[in-house]
Amino acid sequence: MKKVLFICLGNICRSPAAEGIMQSKIQDHSLDDKIQCDSAGTIGHHAGELPDSSMRKAARDRGYTLDSHSRKFEPSVDFAKFDYLIVMDDSNLQDIKILDKKLEFKSKLFKLTDFSSNKESTFVPDPYFGGQSGFDLVLDLVEDCTENLLLKIKDEL
Repeated sequence: MKKVLFICLGNICRSPAAEGIMQSKIQDHSLDDKIQCDSAGTIGHHAGELPDSSMRKAARDRGYTLDSHSRKFEPSVDFAKFDYLIVMDDSNLQDIKILDKKLEFKSKLFKLTDFSSNKESTFVPDPYFGGQSGFDLVLDLVEDCTENLLLKIKDEL
């Protein structure tokens, strides 16, 4: 079983979108028994909340359901539990690296855009202040990157 954790700042836009889209792809490929995914935030400000309503609507318009509840990244559990720790941007990457005090888990840590078909994209931007086009851009990036991530994981299985 491969386990993937998507991580952003508050776990209400980007990482739950990645989780929901990846979960949909896992189901489409009948890999539910081989791959699990979850999402978390580097801060716990939104813990227990559903994803942002604008993100849920934008995802729903594309056929995805985002229904996970926000939670904070738990270093004492998440580093060991997950095979892939996938962050959305350089700030998230730095935050997670700081928590890995002994550098034990750096081989598990990736930016989602490491799996992008478009190598010009180096991070998934926070859509919160970008209007509808911001949410659409995030979904475009996440769809592409999660498809390539899924192919990589399938090769490992």
